[in-house]
Amino acid sequence: MDSDILQNLTDPAILFFAVGVLIGTIRSNLEIPAPVTKFLSLYLLMAIGFKGGQALNQAGLGGDGLKVVGVSLVLAIAMPAILFPILRRKVNHFDAAAIAATYGSVSAVTFVTASQFLVSQGDAAGGYLTIALVVMESPAIIMAVLLATWVRNRAPAETGALRDDHFNKTPTTDGQPGSGKALSIKSVLHEAFTDGAHLLLIGSVVVGALSGPVGGETMAPFVVDLFKGVLAFFLLDMGLLVARQLRQVRDVGPFLIGFGIVAPLVGASLALGLSALLGFSVGDATLLAVLGASGSYIVVPAVLRYAIPEARPSRYFTMSLAITFPFNIIFGIPLYYAAAQLILG
Repeated sequence: MDSDILQNLTDPAILFFAVGVLIGTIRSNLEIPAPVTKFLSLYLLMAIGFKGGQALNQAGLGGDGLKVVGVSLVLAIAMPAILFPILRRKVNHFDAAAIAATYGSVSAVTFVTASQFLVSQGDAAGGYLTIALVVMESPAIIMAVLLATWVRNRAPAETGALRDDHFNKTPTTDGQPGSGKALSIKSVLHEAFTDGAHLLLIGSVVVGALSGPVGGETMAPFVVDLFKGVLAFFLLDMGLLVARQLRQVRDVGPFLIGFGIVAPLVGASLALGLSALLGFSVGDATLLAVLGASGSYIVVPAVLRYAIPEARPSRYFTMSLAITFPFNIIFGIPLYYAAAQLILG
């Protein structure tokens, strides 16, 4: 495992992430323009979706593919259900619901980085893992809505007490409250299922599957040859963002900092246990562990601003981005791979 961690730490993409964190920590004026960042993230979603669709075209979705998708749905529902009762003992119930939902969802960038790591190890996972990535977003958001509704109905007195001037306003992702009211459940679910990045990923999978080998050859210079360099540049920007978000850690506290490291291990262990039970390959089990271990810092936090306006983004957003994301990128991926080799190898 030590060699896997060393190899991961010396990967150019990971090194650029570290460079971004360092530059951001010393408060340099380096800044990637927002339109460039948006393009890079959309490119990565398109590329990973297209390559996943190509793999589906070759291998199909039968057998292990259906089992993997089924396990991913179990993880998306089970993680919030497991984590919420633990969190509500330490933080207010709305924060607990938002944090639990965040860890029921996934980080596409962590998934992409892990996919590249597996390719370098010669243990590439099946294309159906991209389908697993797609299906894990919405169940986590639905769980957030259900948990928040349960909190409001279960303890109206406590809920009222929590709705002070801070919680009464719709927060933004920088941790500061904004104005506005919570959207209806129907509106929240509509936003969850029609998010643009989510739909791009789904559409890219469909295009990759339908275009076949000829389409794969045509798109290879764009989605294969450029992929590693774009990922490295995107992780540089992510490093800058993580460094800025680390300034919000003071609002998280020791318990939640520890939780941001332990929760991924719980999700990865659950995924690896189910993988061993169902006899998945090392590559499939590793990526499932990554999905179980990661937390969303894009789609789910954006929806939670409206679904649970009483919760503080400075907690759930900071935990997923500034704590769990770096942990998974640097240490988690090789750790989950080594565990998968030990269990399934």
